[in-house]
Amino acid sequence: MILAAETNEGLATLSNELVYASMAVYTLAFLAHIAEWVFGSRSKVGRTAAALTGAKGAAASAAVPVQVKGAGGTTVLDRPKVVTRSAAGTRDVPDGPGAAGGTVKGDLYGRIAVSLTVLAFALEAAGVVSRAIAVQRAPWGNMYEFSTTFSTVAVGTYLGFLVAKKNVRWIGLPLVTTVLLDLGLATTWLYTESDQLVPALDSYWLWIHVSTAIFCGAVFYLGAVATLLYLFRDSYENKLANGGEPGAFARSVLERLPSAASLDKFSYRVNAAVFPLWTFTIIAGAIWAGDAWGRYWGWDAKEVWSFITWVGYAAYLHARATAGWKGRKAAYIALIAFGCFLFNYYGVNIFVTSKHSYAGV
Repeated sequence: MILAAETNEGLATLSNELVYASMAVYTLAFLAHIAEWVFGSRSKVGRTAAALTGAKGAAASAAVPVQVKGAGGTTVLDRPKVVTRSAAGTRDVPDGPGAAGGTVKGDLYGRIAVSLTVLAFALEAAGVVSRAIAVQRAPWGNMYEFSTTFSTVAVGTYLGFLVAKKNVRWIGLPLVTTVLLDLGLATTWLYTESDQLVPALDSYWLWIHVSTAIFCGAVFYLGAVATLLYLFRDSYENKLANGGEPGAFARSVLERLPSAASLDKFSYRVNAAVFPLWTFTIIAGAIWAGDAWGRYWGWDAKEVWSFITWVGYAAYLHARATAGWKGRKAAYIALIAFGCFLFNYYGVNIFVTSKHSYAGV
C-alpha cells in the first residue's frame, strides 16, 4: 500500500516535470515560428520578382498540352486553367505564401518549429498520461488537469491537420503562444495536487462528457483563431481593393496569410463539424447530472453557459446560411460564441459558486 502511494506520488512528480519540459520546448517552437515570420518577410523587390516568376511558371504550365485518348485516336487539348472561386459576393483572391513567405530560410525555420511542436506535444501528452496513472482516473478532474489536457488536444488537432496535408501552418504561432499562456496559468495559478475525485465526478460519464468537451473546445479554439485572422485579412483586402496603402507591418504579415475567403471557409467548416459533438456534450452532461443529482437540468451556472455557448454557435451557423449575415457579421457571432465558451470554463469555474465548482484553486 505504501509502495503504491510512493509510486503514484513519483508519477505525479514525473507528470509535472514533463509538463515543464514541454513548456521549454514550446518556447523554442515559439522562437522558431517568430524566425519563420521574420525571415519569410521579403522586400518589395523580392515579392515582385517572386510574383513574376510564379506568373511565368503558371503560364508555362498552362501551355503544356493534355492528351486525351478516345476511341478514334488521341486528341491534344490545351491544359485547362484552374480557378478557385470564393463564396458568392466575395473577392477571388489567391492565398498568401504562408508564414515562410516562400523563402528557403523561412521554410527551414517553419519546419524546425513544427518539429519542436511535435516534441513538445509528445512530452505534454506523456505528462497527461502520467497524471492519469498517478491518480488512477481520467486526468481532468480539476482545472489544472483540464488545462493541460486541453492544450494537448489543441496541439494534437493542429498536427492532425498538418498530417492530412492541410495548409494550416499559419496557425502555429498563435497556437504555441496560447499554449504557453495556458500552461503558464495551469502550473502557477491553477495547479492542484493530484487527488481523488469528489463523489459527483466519480463516474464513467467523466470520460465521455469531459473528453468531448475538451475536444470541442480545442476545435472551437482553432476556428476562433481562423475567424480572428479572417477579420484582419478581410480588412486588408478591402483596403487594397479601395486603393488604400496598408502599412509595412500589415503588408508583410497579412499578405502571407490565406485569403479572407479561405480563412472564412476553414473556420466555418471546423465549427460546423464539431457543433453536433458539442450538442452531444450537453446531452451527455444532462444524463450525468441525472445520475449524480437526480435531475437532468437544474439551471446551474455551468449548464446555463454551456447552453448559451450552444445557442451562440447555432446562431453563427444560421447566420452563415442567411443572406446579409455572411462574412464579418457571422464572424463576430462566432467570436462571441467562443468568448462564451471561455467564460464557461474560466469564469464559471473560478468566480461563480455552483455544483460544477471543481476549480481546485
